[in-house]
Amino acid sequence: MSSDNEMNDADMAFGSGIAAFEAKNFAQAMGFLGPVAENGDAEAQHRCAIMLQNGLGCVVNAEKAFKYMKSAAEQGHAVAQHGLGFMYMEGECVEQDGQQAIKWFEKAAEQGLMGSLTTLAMMYEEGKGVEKDLAEAKRLYKLAGFDQ
Repeated sequence: MSSDNEMNDADMAFGSGIAAFEAKNFAQAMGFLGPVAENGDAEAQHRCAIMLQNGLGCVVNAEKAFKYMKSAAEQGHAVAQHGLGFMYMEGECVEQDGQQAIKWFEKAAEQGLMGSLTTLAMMYEEGKGVEKDLAEAKRLYKLAGFDQ
């Protein structure tokens, strides 16, 4: 029976953590979500990564923020894939790597995140982290719903 109680406790911690995060009570959110993130939950990892990256309710910890964002992204969490793309594009929490940024933005775009398509288009348009390619930029903008 203890496994059911543990599951209920984890669900309660997750729910309380999400509620605290949404209310911008970040220290409380980190207290609830940290252990859930450590147990591998992608949503908790994504939210903890945001808090750790920006020092929300905790001390900035770029290494742990990257670890959590990458873990959530690898589990298929689309918004974390987008976030990881930004980390690579901007060189935040990890060394700048345009090819890795492209890879993660593409994965997020495949799941329907239009913002990732737009960011990819911008990267190609500006030659940011990739070879400038206006035709590819135009194609991606069009996919994202922009007519140019």
